[in-house]
Amino acid sequence: MEDPPSPVIRIFVDADACPVKNEVYRVAERYGLKVFIVANSFMNVPRSELIERVIVPEGPDVADQWIAERAGGHDIVVTADVPLAARCVKNGSSVLSPTGKVFDDDAIGMALASRNLMADLRSAGAVTRGPPPLSRQDVSRFLSALDLAVGRIRRRAP
Repeated sequence: MEDPPSPVIRIFVDADACPVKNEVYRVAERYGLKVFIVANSFMNVPRSELIERVIVPEGPDVADQWIAERAGGHDIVVTADVPLAARCVKNGSSVLSPTGKVFDDDAIGMALASRNLMADLRSAGAVTRGPPPLSRQDVSRFLSALDLAVGRIRRRAP
């Protein structure tokens, strides 16, 4: 008896400010996964049939819309954008931040609430800091989370 085929896993990267694109490329190559690098401006990507550069028109959330309309249950989305993460979690996608944080049904509500609170504070004039620079530990957590996401999706194969 043959094993059931593995699902086709795609990785969608919200690429404009993504600091882990090279790590995504390495993991995708190892597993043979298709990667979509989505941005609203030209971005260099390695020449590979597994990597597709998608340039969307300028405008608020156009890249997010493109990703959210396509990412589904057998896909992985890499983004630091919490509203995009929420939309993709709702679609059944596995969603990771560049620091390796997993956005899932349990975590997305708190992430949205924190994001909205910080936005309210900034609009009221509070000075807030941006995220800290990406550390080696963050990259390591990201790579580990990406490997785990690929494994989970493959185990869920129909």
